[in-house]
Formats: sequence, C-alpha cells, structure tokens
Amino acid sequence: MEFQIEEARQILSRTPETLNSLLRPLSNSWLLHNEGGDTWSPFDVVGHLIHGEETDWIPRTKMILEHGEGRAFEPFDRFAMLERSKGKSITELLETFTQLREANLQELDEMKLTAADLEKRGRHPELGTVTLKQLLATWVAHDLGHVAQIVRVMAKQYREEVGPWRQYLSIVNG
Repeated sequence: MEFQIEEARQILSRTPETLNSLLRPLSNSWLLHNEGGDTWSPFDVVGHLIHGEETDWIPRTKMILEHGEGRAFEPFDRFAMLERSKGKSITELLETFTQLREANLQELDEMKLTAADLEKRGRHPELGTVTLKQLLATWVAHDLGHVAQIVRVMAKQYREEVGPWRQYLSIVNG
C-alpha cells in the first residue's frame, strides 16, 4: 500500500479513541501487568505514545522540512515514559495523549504537505537518511504496533486461565 496522508490520518486520528475505548476505565490488573522482564504494560505504552507525540513525529517532520539532512534528529528516549508517567492515572494519560494527537494532526494538516515535501530527506541518528514519507508511515505503523502490543499483553494475562483452548489462541502463546 502506498503512503497517502489522508489514509494515514484515518489511523492516526482513531488511535486515541481506540485506546480510550479499550483501557478506560480498567482495573490496575489489566493496566499495569506486562509480559515479564523489561516489557511494557498498557499503562507504559500510553506513556510512550505521549512521549512520541511530544518529541518525535511532528518535531522530526519540522526538522526535515527546515534542515533536511543538515541536522540529525535528536535521539528518542524509548523509556522516558517510565519516569514521566509516575503518579498519573490512565485517565490522565489518555486525555493527554488525545489532546496531543489532535494538536499534532491539526499541525500536520496546516503544513499542507506536497508530494515533493514527502520525498524530502532527514537524518536519523542511527538509521541515517530517511524521507518524510517514511517518517509519517512509521508513525502509523508505530501506532498499530502498540495497539497490537497492548491487546497481546492483556490477552496474556489469561494465558493459563484459558486451559486447553490455549492451543487455539496464538495471542497468548507468543
């Protein structure tokens, strides 16, 4: 599927609503459990999405448009949310994410990006040269990946409880 801003917006605009519907209000048993080790809980994922809204997608879009490859993106701290979300409720996080996403989509719309803009290049500190189209497509795939992650983490909470049906539920076995 070729990247189109209008189609990307269809997903990006629905992610807050999807997460609100899925996570609000749920008990901490659903929100705070992860897959073990250094994995993330649904609560952590929402915090991570907030951090991305603040420091990644639109700031990097602007950097590509203003500086091209002349200035590398600031490195993204994938774990910043662990400290920044402390003491907050899932309701606070979901409201913050919704507000930031709405503002970022409005800002994206106001940029009135052209096909030529989408081909402009920037410089990622680890990946090297990237295009604006790749960055924006990644925003969409990133959202979908984290929605899938949240659902997987939640399903795994009943991994043992489903008994023999586990053989039919790939989501709890992965």
